[in-house]
Amino acid sequence: MTPPFVERRKNPTTPALMTEHEVASRLHVSVASVRRWRLLGQGPMFIKIGVLVRYRPEDLNSWLEAQPKGGSEDLKKGGN
Repeated sequence: MTPPFVERRKNPTTPALMTEHEVASRLHVSVASVRRWRLLGQGPMFIKIGVLVRYRPEDLNSWLEAQPKGGSEDLKKGGN
């Protein structure tokens, strides 16, 4: 018989949580950067589960969308 925690992990309705290492890998930054952002309150929202830190993918995506943008779109808005 499969333990209950394994069955829950396979449940498609259970949201996947990301570790700080997975977040760092996805953003191509160091784990130290992710930790520093968290400590300064500048990074994506996170969840504490005991001593564990986890991130919801949708919170990471929302945080990315809220970051300042630049480039050609900035020039179209009246930049030089």
